[in-house]
Amino acid sequence: MSVKKLEELRSQRWFGPTDLRSFGHRSRMMQMGYTLDDFMRKPVIGIINTWSGFAQCHTHFPERVEGIKRGVWQAGAFPVELPALSLSEQYVKPSAMLYRNLLALEVEELIRSHPVDGVVLMGGCDKTTPGTIMGGISMNLPMIFMPAGPMMRGHSGGKILGSGSDVWKFYAEKEAGTISEAQWNDMEAGIARSAGTCMTMGTASTMTAIAEVLGFALPGASSIPAGDAAHARMAAHCGKRIVEMVWEDLKPSDIMDRRSVENALVIHNALAGSTNAMIHLVAMARRGGVAIKLTDFDDYAQKVPVICNLRPSGAWLMEDFFIAGGVRGLLKRLEHLLHLDAVTVAGTLGQGLEGAEVYNDDVIRPLDKPIAALGGTAILYGNIAPDGCVIKPPAAEPRLLNHTGPALVFDSYDEMTKAVNDLDLDVTPDHIMVLRNAGPIGGPGMPEWGMLPLPKKLLKQGVRDMLRISDARMSGTSYGACILHVSPESAIGGPLAAVRTGDLITVDVSKRSIHLHVSDEEIKQRIAAWTPPPRNYPRGYYRMFVQHIRQAHEGCDFDYLEGAQGIPEPEIH
Repeated sequence: MSVKKLEELRSQRWFGPTDLRSFGHRSRMMQMGYTLDDFMRKPVIGIINTWSGFAQCHTHFPERVEGIKRGVWQAGAFPVELPALSLSEQYVKPSAMLYRNLLALEVEELIRSHPVDGVVLMGGCDKTTPGTIMGGISMNLPMIFMPAGPMMRGHSGGKILGSGSDVWKFYAEKEAGTISEAQWNDMEAGIARSAGTCMTMGTASTMTAIAEVLGFALPGASSIPAGDAAHARMAAHCGKRIVEMVWEDLKPSDIMDRRSVENALVIHNALAGSTNAMIHLVAMARRGGVAIKLTDFDDYAQKVPVICNLRPSGAWLMEDFFIAGGVRGLLKRLEHLLHLDAVTVAGTLGQGLEGAEVYNDDVIRPLDKPIAALGGTAILYGNIAPDGCVIKPPAAEPRLLNHTGPALVFDSYDEMTKAVNDLDLDVTPDHIMVLRNAGPIGGPGMPEWGMLPLPKKLLKQGVRDMLRISDARMSGTSYGACILHVSPESAIGGPLAAVRTGDLITVDVSKRSIHLHVSDEEIKQRIAAWTPPPRNYPRGYYRMFVQHIRQAHEGCDFDYLEGAQGIPEPEIH
């Protein structure tokens, strides 16, 4: 039932009055070929489209935006497309993460500055999901998220391939000399075969699943493959539903609360989701005024089993997950851990699970047959990570989860790359590789450099995993014993800057501990003698970024964008 009246629509401030300024607004709409009947006396729906010619995961968005428009028209409203930053994970350098907050700011101001009553957010490629949602939360108008959906499975030489995960594995074999250049080239042409995001449980699928469980996407929407006909129908449904939400005045502040965030923590662990979610979910929750800390992730990791058998931690891919029941099937199996009364764009979470089933118990495991009984992710603390760091235990070789070894330290990615290709490098499988100056400021933008390539010398010996520590992130499709997001980062004088090659480091995941075997006094002396890398940008976005970015454990938002305080509506004269 409608709770908002026509005259209360935000767009009416632009189009409704009989003054000179509104005359200009209406006449310019007519300039674009619309009639008054098209846009007057009805909601105006903005469609935030993160498509571009470089947005490989969003190549189907030109068709999907037409589907959304169709749904909006059918519901009696007027759709308007608003392009936003596309943030291709593959092409934007040094990292799409550098621009996540810029996308959030753009989305918020696109909505605020235009005559829209509600919005459909189109995203999927890693940073576009948190970026668009963060902006939408801050603006707090009715919004619904339309996930891009995963791509088709890859294949090469008769083998099924998963994005990222199998790239790293095959690259290691190529460097070890066990596969040919021809095999490598064949895989290059077969690993990404359609529109859509990575079809492993990487950052894209983790974040769209979280968006759904937070309540911002339609039930089941995040699991639908991009090329499935159901995806086009879902897009049209988004268009219809957002119009209803405008009349209901259902806003992000009505949806996001502690219950929805705790539901997201549950599914993140059940999926063994991307470590990047720890940064994004903290930032998203803070935008909605919900306090969340890294310890919350660890608390839920101790009580939520990993029951999704999906790469990189398991065997299957996203299309298999969709056929097995998708997010709705997974949530049905986790009902006892969820706040079923949490509000979503389509009722309550519990209502969205009605009729949900699991159709393949190997893809979505029963609770008594998990991939891991607990610990999809783990937060470690110690004298080189006083504010925490993260590891994904199911993706690491078990022998490395309790390990002591000497550090092999690199101050730049280029330095590290040169070293790992040196067959005479002084390194053993017990060494712990350390990369610093790769955090939010050091990168800048905290690039996905954390899955450090293994030294070629060790690859040829058959080694396929070793401990790696950095203040960087890594792709959600990656795997291995990679300790990430060390906070505070080395570039601002965090203790990681004090580590020297040969220092012993102990990692004990069961005790959530990471320890540098150097005295506190020695660490202080080393930091005092340390020279930070130059990051004094003379102008532009980089300068603004390094002046205002938060650290990893705080979500890497800009300090001036955090919080749930509203900004006044623009004056119209």
